[in-house]
Amino acid sequence: MALKLGLPKGSLQDATIQLFARAGFNVYVSSRSYYPSIDDPDIECMLIRAQEMARYVADGVLDAGLTGQDWIAEHAVQREASGRENTVTPIADLIYAKQSFGRVRWVLAVPEDSPYRTPADLAGKTVATELVRVTEAYFRRLDVPVNVEFSWGATEVKPPVLADAIVEVTETGSSLRANRLRIIDTVMESNTQLIANTCALADLGKREKIDNLSTLLRAAIEAHGRVGLMLNVRRPDLERVLGLLPALQRPTVSPLSEDNWVAVNTIIEERTVRELIPRLKAARAQGIVEYPLNKIVL
Repeated sequence: MALKLGLPKGSLQDATIQLFARAGFNVYVSSRSYYPSIDDPDIECMLIRAQEMARYVADGVLDAGLTGQDWIAEHAVQREASGRENTVTPIADLIYAKQSFGRVRWVLAVPEDSPYRTPADLAGKTVATELVRVTEAYFRRLDVPVNVEFSWGATEVKPPVLADAIVEVTETGSSLRANRLRIIDTVMESNTQLIANTCALADLGKREKIDNLSTLLRAAIEAHGRVGLMLNVRRPDLERVLGLLPALQRPTVSPLSEDNWVAVNTIIEERTVRELIPRLKAARAQGIVEYPLNKIVL
């Protein structure tokens, strides 16, 4: 039976499809369908909003899915409050977002000219957010009584008329600054995770598919921003050349047909290449080749 996989619809959709492409899976999305095709006969995809993904995985509608830790936490708080078992199992951290390969933050923000400086200053005030249950739990931990209201969107425009503060997600903070908001605390950090239903994990075939998918997606993320570098070096120059090479692991050194020469193969950060290659050339390295990487399996 095919693995039922949820892909996040919305802001993460394009970044997720690009990640799958680097992992070796071609996903084709039609603007008229919520069921993308994928070039793997053992996977059936469905587009689901990230906010709802954990619920559908927990209920077994989906075997696995990709969503943020924020919405996983929101789902877990809801399940705990209702006394229902949480059947979602995190499989892998996949640290990417819609604009970057990094984490996002849910921050507590207030108008720039407001008197509020700390979360405690908001006692008795109204906070608007999409992440209601996590925000309520945050203020309970601080023992600060606030009124948390659900926001349907455009949350940044609500203070100070419709709310005193907001809890909103941000990668760079630029949208908050553009709306003249000031961050006073971080409620939580979040990144995308691959999650699975516990019943699906009990199926050996689906478990193997989920594990393989996890390996390939993590390998694609590890390769982001890195390139491979191959070069030939005379043995007397090897120590000097190796001293120039920052490596993911120790470089591979292999003998060539000429006894006095070796081949060096390594993985480096792409941003260092333009400075490194001239230094390697000056150290008498030859035949320097840079090549792209799709996956790195650690």
